[in-house]
Amino acid sequence: MKPSTADFYDRVYDVVAEIPYGKVTSYGAIAGYLGVKSGARMVGYALNNYQTEELGFEIPAHRVLNRLGQLTGRAYFEGDSMRERITQEGVTFSEEYTVDMEKHFWDPSILDN
Repeated sequence: MKPSTADFYDRVYDVVAEIPYGKVTSYGAIAGYLGVKSGARMVGYALNNYQTEELGFEIPAHRVLNRLGQLTGRAYFEGDSMRERITQEGVTFSEEYTVDMEKHFWDPSILDN
């Protein structure tokens, strides 16, 4: 049975809430962890749909990047704002808007340990 969209979104939010301070992950890594092959775009949809007011807690969506480590995401996380937030957490960049993924990547599969 295929999970509902709301169930999938909730699972995405649960994973994103676990991303440690100073670490980042990718849309694809989250999708892979949740067993949704080629589901990076669905993870993006979930994050775009997130409503702090409705759910009552904030998730660190600024720690989710594209597979290349580039800053992408919701309009309120435009490049400079997103960069500022993760830089404050000690995340470093290999290029202006590309995070050093070798140093800062967090693999969601660690949640299984």
